[in-house]
Amino acid sequence: MYEYLKALHLIFVVTWFAGLFYIVRLFVYHAEAQQKPEAEQQILIPQYQLMCYRLWYIITWPSAILCSIFAYWILFFTEVGQVWLKMPWMHVKLVFVALLYWYHWKCHLIFLSLQKNEKKYSSNFFRIFNEGATIILFAVVFLVILKNAINWIWGVLGILLFSVLIMLGYQLYKRIREKKSS
Repeated sequence: MYEYLKALHLIFVVTWFAGLFYIVRLFVYHAEAQQKPEAEQQILIPQYQLMCYRLWYIITWPSAILCSIFAYWILFFTEVGQVWLKMPWMHVKLVFVALLYWYHWKCHLIFLSLQKNEKKYSSNFFRIFNEGATIILFAVVFLVILKNAINWIWGVLGILLFSVLIMLGYQLYKRIREKKSS
């Protein structure tokens, strides 16, 4: 039974993260569409709202719920889960899971505001915000694989460094693109 639960949990972890990664990408496109001429906005914004709606309610929310159900089942109704709940690495992982729920909820609030066509954040904010799920994913994967509450730090530091390099690359690309257009 444990192996089936673990497989189902992992499937919904993957689809949940896929939804979180893609929804924030759609937020970027939506924010950029709000800067376009009115005629383009009338086409793009409703399309992004529809895409976000379907992704959020058909993939992301159900995946989050099912992932959580299977995780709860593993932790509280299997012998392996009972052992893991006593280990420090699992406590740290559960802190990151709580951060993931916060990130998911923040995405939900942003989703709701964009559905109302409210503009609160820039596309640059969303590009940086998108790294949040990546950092959480790296931390959780390192914790689960290494089963050590300390070694995950190296993985998170690596992704933070990688994220900084990506953002610096993006800023450089943006400056080059602005120079070419002027």
